[in-house]
Amino acid sequence: MKLNVKAFSLAAGILWGIAVFFLTIWFICFGYDGNTLSLLGKIYLGYSVTWGGAFIGLIWGFVEGVICGAIFTCLYNKFVK
Repeated sequence: MKLNVKAFSLAAGILWGIAVFFLTIWFICFGYDGNTLSLLGKIYLGYSVTWGGAFIGLIWGFVEGVICGAIFTCLYNKFVK
């Protein structure tokens, strides 16, 4: 069975974007150090462990999830053949 590249990519993008967003909010609200999460700032341009950074992480997470989801789905579909 082949996977739909568009559907899988959108699902992966939404999932990863929301995960980055809520993880950032979690770190802000519960006062964790955030050193590990701040490493995303080296990958995601403009990201920081702040409220604004949560929205930037949401956007970058969505973009990364879509790209990785598309690559994964294309590879999967190639191997299923």
